[in-house]
Amino acid sequence: MSEKKITIVKDGPYLVSGGIPLTEKIMVSEGHHRAYKDGTILAQGENYALCRCGQTQTPPFCDGHHLQANFEGTEVASTQPFDERVEVFEGATLDLYDDSRCAFARFCHQEDGEVWTLTEESGDPHLRAEAIKASTDCPAGRLVHHDKEGNYAPIEPQLDPEISVLQDPEREVSGPLFVKGGVPLSSAEGKTYELRNRYALCRCGNSGNKPFCDAMHVSVGFVDGLE
Repeated sequence: MSEKKITIVKDGPYLVSGGIPLTEKIMVSEGHHRAYKDGTILAQGENYALCRCGQTQTPPFCDGHHLQANFEGTEVASTQPFDERVEVFEGATLDLYDDSRCAFARFCHQEDGEVWTLTEESGDPHLRAEAIKASTDCPAGRLVHHDKEGNYAPIEPQLDPEISVLQDPEREVSGPLFVKGGVPLSSAEGKTYELRNRYALCRCGNSGNKPFCDAMHVSVGFVDGLE
């Protein structure tokens, strides 16, 4: 099998190799917190191409519409390492690293408050657990806790390589591609982005922080048509 990786084509799709599983996940609210539910079973192979322009007629796969649309997919996201671009929020037993790459998935909201407040109050074991759930469920990888009671290591979920096509029925939009499990991402210029356990890739074509999602799918009302 080929290496698991994603390669961005200049003004074109994401080329996925290595037989990475492809799923659809529906983001829903359960009480005052968010959860992922299984969606459509998606066919896939060892290699496949995922749409990046938002105009494919065969979602989530590329069908060449980026050529007809003259899609401009120039990558502008910072390549500065995560730890160097974050703001640090200090708490009782946790510190929260936040790089502000928001995909508007809203997992930062939990039963007892938002992740930033929960971090401050993490001396309470229940609130600490809620804070960690909020950060580790974030598909953008925006939020990472560090444990002040241990060796200050980052707290990350154990994730197998997978790409999930996200849907947000509450906002009546389709969301980004949730990439899990430390899948390498190569730019159209041949450079490799910093390896991350979680990140969210734009697939509506409108992000101002390409290739990563910046929640523009909500502003433009992106619906992929996947049934």
